[in-house]
Amino acid sequence: MTGEPAFFELGVEDYEKGKAFYGALFGWDFTPGPDHGYEISTPGLPGGIHGGDKGSAPYLFFLVEDIDAAAAKVQDLGGEIVDMDVSGDEAQQAESGRFKLCRDDQGSPFGLHQRPAG
Repeated sequence: MTGEPAFFELGVEDYEKGKAFYGALFGWDFTPGPDHGYEISTPGLPGGIHGGDKGSAPYLFFLVEDIDAAAAKVQDLGGEIVDMDVSGDEAQQAESGRFKLCRDDQGSPFGLHQRPAG
């Protein structure tokens, strides 16, 4: 369903330290994911963690059926696309789908996620 929260993403400076911190705090399990990150298994909404983002705020990604149309609508409504395609190459897109980092018309960050085809 469009607009449904799809997953959350934690950006940390060092993902090994982030895994240790959040794993100890919440009891989460981590498995290797796309782009040198990790997928987080939680009892609720799935998540991810990646490194190289010191001081980053958590992102909530919303599910959309057509990411290009949704990105265009973000811009039409006064928002901004911060990163045009975070998902990497076509093989990664086939496995994980497509992602775009955005800001709303007030500058608040969020993400869009289109599931892989098939």
